[in-house]
Amino acid sequence: MSTWGRRYRYVGPVELRSLAGPGREGRIIRSVGDLDIWAGERPAAELDEPFTFVVGLDGLLRLAPRRSEHVVCAGGSPVLSAGEVGFRREAGRWTVSDVSNQSTGYCPDISSWPAVARALDRAGLVDRPGHFTHDVAFRRCERCHQLNIVRDDDFVCVFCGADLPAIWNIDPDGEGDVPQ
Repeated sequence: MSTWGRRYRYVGPVELRSLAGPGREGRIIRSVGDLDIWAGERPAAELDEPFTFVVGLDGLLRLAPRRSEHVVCAGGSPVLSAGEVGFRREAGRWTVSDVSNQSTGYCPDISSWPAVARALDRAGLVDRPGHFTHDVAFRRCERCHQLNIVRDDDFVCVFCGADLPAIWNIDPDGEGDVPQ
């Protein structure tokens, strides 16, 4: 992996991937103005929840309502990161209140944070945390091959009890370096 970052392929259920298609992708947010317009189209109650996000291979932030599938938001394409992001309006400005890598479809490593930070900064959303406010460690069990979310630093497979690797291993053959 280079300084460009790892690309994450979709590793979730096949039936969800089939939902992705032209015109269903998340809204690209290139600027604060784009966020203003997109947020203005959302119901007020939806603004109180985090949104589904992906960072595409082009380095751009894409947003969709929270209960949207990441693979749909990404148009079925690989991503540089994925998760959930919350925004707040403070003193007339958007701030990023929380951001996670919680995406069981892409299972991005916490090392994907720089791609998220660059996408937020590029869109002018510079009032943001310096890291994921809630990071999720995803691992694939080397014995039973099931995907796991590591909780409380307990690197044990919930399906078969085997030890889980210390480093991210969800799709090591699918990784690739991409420019941003």
